[in-house]
Amino acid sequence: MPDLLAADSATIGNPIINISIFGVFVLITLVITFRASRTNKSAADYYAAGRNISGTQNGLAIAGDYLSAASFLGIAGAIALYGYDGFLYSIGFLVAWLVALLLVAELMRNTARFTMADVLAFRMRQGPVRTAAAISTLAVSLFYLLAQMAGAGGLVTLLLGVTGEAAQALVVVLVGALMIIYVLVGGMRGTTYVQIIKASLLIAGALVMTLWVLAKFGFNLSALLGGAAANAQPGVDVLAPGAQYGATDTSKLDFVSLGLALVLGTAGLPHVLMRFYTVPTAKDARRSVVWAIWLIGIFYLFSLVIGYGAGALVGPEAILGAPGAVNAAAPLLAFELGGTVLLGIIAGVAFATILAVVAGLTITASASFAHDVYASVIKKGNVPPNGEVRIARITAVVIGAISIGLGILALQAGLNIAFLVALAFAVAASANLPTILYTLFWKRFTTQGALWSMYGGLIACIGLIIFSPVVSGAETSMFPDVDFAWFPLNNPGLVSIPLSFFLGWLGTVLSKERPDEAKWAELEVRALTGIGAEKAVQH
Repeated sequence: MPDLLAADSATIGNPIINISIFGVFVLITLVITFRASRTNKSAADYYAAGRNISGTQNGLAIAGDYLSAASFLGIAGAIALYGYDGFLYSIGFLVAWLVALLLVAELMRNTARFTMADVLAFRMRQGPVRTAAAISTLAVSLFYLLAQMAGAGGLVTLLLGVTGEAAQALVVVLVGALMIIYVLVGGMRGTTYVQIIKASLLIAGALVMTLWVLAKFGFNLSALLGGAAANAQPGVDVLAPGAQYGATDTSKLDFVSLGLALVLGTAGLPHVLMRFYTVPTAKDARRSVVWAIWLIGIFYLFSLVIGYGAGALVGPEAILGAPGAVNAAAPLLAFELGGTVLLGIIAGVAFATILAVVAGLTITASASFAHDVYASVIKKGNVPPNGEVRIARITAVVIGAISIGLGILALQAGLNIAFLVALAFAVAASANLPTILYTLFWKRFTTQGALWSMYGGLIACIGLIIFSPVVSGAETSMFPDVDFAWFPLNNPGLVSIPLSFFLGWLGTVLSKERPDEAKWAELEVRALTGIGAEKAVQH
């Protein structure tokens, strides 16, 4: 294997070529964003792209939103190092779409205007439920942003060869500032176009790398797997279960917890749910999810070959020794296959991936605060023209600043971004999904049940994360030098998700509030048939 570190010990390829290709991607997407901004004349334009995105376009955009840095960088690294166990992330992420398709996509499109809270507050007391939904949305978005910012910082650090914590922190700040510009200028329409382009480029780039890796092994999958097994870390069987999970009873429970969070988390992700409001009809919402499932499934098959290819051709030692560690597997493989040019292209695609996902997350979080808290709770609907959008833009800057700070912490801790995204899924599945399902399908569900479910699931999930080995007590923790971890699992979903369902039920049965049967009947008809959905759009 040739020397991967061409410039010096901290960079791969040629930094000038890397940054040039990088810059072309940024320039193209900025032009698209500025052109899209010309049509942003109302809140519906800014939040929902005027609701005129087709089902096929939205399917591509959903794939662009969903295939994050975790999918491309984190999962490839996990497969390269742990093989079978790493691929389980892909399985969980993909299966989750069946839950979204069958239970929430069409129903959410029919009952909401801009945000998840529009559905949750439909037959509840507006103020407390919208506030809880906004807090939950911000929490999920920040966890997801944490992973994306760490991925962006690690990628640029690898490409430019910057060393030292201060230099890496500066990279994250610059990347974060660029991402905030996209959201401030382009809104949902600009974000959608960037996501469509990014999904197309990502799948095309993954296809090229997949075919190239297979060609190296004579298009013999067995030879590829054999090469990965022969080059694996000592004592690690990348072709069998148990390399990452299964060695102990605790790790087995951790895997069950991870799987539960991945499968149930997607249907509660606010930035994915918000994409359903950009299409004109419920039929387009269903079509967009079907397109997304196909595109995401194909990509995850590519990721299997890319991950094993990185293990076979690059090797775990080189991956773990590079800046970004496990997240560097895909860029290192690109350099091994096609040198500096392919590396620059794949890195540019990876950066576009991060850019699109962060833009989607940021606009969702800012829309939730501006629409649900500012417009609906604080101003009680009396908002001046464009006042809501102005608050959304201010919120985007604040959220961007917070995510930059958290991203610096995650980057310096060297955490796998696929793992960080799994924590965001656990928060979404704990705080959002039980309340969404109860609201849509349980006639007796009350405001108290919604609040207990959302706040209880959110507090339990984040509390267990804080007191888990993710934060302290282990070499891979964010704070390895201290130990206040008493919860043994890395992912809290096994405890927090059932607890949230239970609290939603308990809060409802103990509530003295009588459900609004007329509102329930209206919600049921609108959710299942789409009748009345246009009224929600025009409201």
